[in-house]
Amino acid sequence: MANLERLQPQWLLPIRPSATLLTHHDLIHQSDQIIDILPRETASQRYPRATCLPLPGKVLMPGLVNCHGHAAMSLLRGYADDYKLMTWLNDYIWPVEAKVVSPEFVEAGAWLAATEMVQSGTTCTADSYFFPESTVRGFAKVGLRSQITTPILNLPSAWADSERTYLDKSLNFFEWAAGRPNLTTGFAPHAPYTVTDAGFEQILRYSNDLDLMVHLHLHESKEEITLHQTENGNRPIARLKALGMINSRLQAVHMTDLTEVEINQLAAAKVRIAHCPESNLKLASGICPTHTLIKGGIIVGLGTDGAASNNDLDMFQELRAAAMLAKVTSGDPTALGAFSALEMATIGGAKFLGLADLIGSLEPGKAADMIAVDLSDIRHQPVYHPISQLAYTATGQDVTHTWVAGRLLYAERQHNSSDVTALTVEVAHWQAKIQGMS
Repeated sequence: MANLERLQPQWLLPIRPSATLLTHHDLIHQSDQIIDILPRETASQRYPRATCLPLPGKVLMPGLVNCHGHAAMSLLRGYADDYKLMTWLNDYIWPVEAKVVSPEFVEAGAWLAATEMVQSGTTCTADSYFFPESTVRGFAKVGLRSQITTPILNLPSAWADSERTYLDKSLNFFEWAAGRPNLTTGFAPHAPYTVTDAGFEQILRYSNDLDLMVHLHLHESKEEITLHQTENGNRPIARLKALGMINSRLQAVHMTDLTEVEINQLAAAKVRIAHCPESNLKLASGICPTHTLIKGGIIVGLGTDGAASNNDLDMFQELRAAAMLAKVTSGDPTALGAFSALEMATIGGAKFLGLADLIGSLEPGKAADMIAVDLSDIRHQPVYHPISQLAYTATGQDVTHTWVAGRLLYAERQHNSSDVTALTVEVAHWQAKIQGMS
């Protein structure tokens, strides 16, 4: 067999079977697909002509899956910090977006975000923002796998001027994106407070007809829920349930304030949830009850949100924050243990996106989306339990190699696809432009 590569890590964490950690095992992939995982001695016999890549001191594991982000907003990293959510949006983010958002802005921000994510171990991301074609182009400069969802609002933007226009442009985007590699699509109604009942009804009809996910900010803060109750007489989930939106295609993001009844309704409807711990903490929005949700059988993935509210896209830091929050909010130090946190960032994210048959674990037949994480640095010593080390010590800076669909995008901490020098110049251009508008 031609073009076979044997990866030879010190440890191999496939995620499936659960909690399995292999030593002296090799992973063999051909082009974009994992072919085999087997003991090193057997691999030598079975695949003697495969190209070998030794990875001493490193863990080979599935790439991390970022379930929620706004890549273009990486160009607004640090622009407005230390505000409450609605103040942050109304007084800072939405005004600057009104001035600066364009196809060129979105492509540059997506390029920046994809470069950061690949460098820190993310191989697939969910993104929603204006000018989605530009996000696709920015991601293509790096090679990141993605789900791109189109924003729907009852507010004008640089991309559209009405809910109907957002929907029409979304349908055009889906047609444009069809068949592109490493890309899935869906709708992204912004939030219950920015989308009308009629808008949700149209989204639901198209989602059902086209079999597309609906990616929605939901129950992000108590302030949002209180406002919704004042204006609508009910909590957002109750309104969405009446509209038929609480269903298995819904990807609900944040979910920081939930009642027991609501959790049971979400579980029964098989709604998927994205937990964004660092962004929620920074904006003081609240804490998603992940421990209770997972016990209830709900799929929960992890997201960074945008770099404008995080301010990094490091999924290792995100999974560690998720684990710590689950422990302190439940009063149980065993809640969301090390392996469970890693599951949430890998196979959990793949399930959230409906891609668990393709990514999220290292198994023969799945896509070769993988990362190597270096545990040889003094910060990691001694290494008693590599799984614990990944959850509680590692950061994205420990990632040395990243593959997407078998393509080595990042090797020995150097980018093979993204032109970082040109990117740095591009980012400086946008920084100067944004500062000049302030």
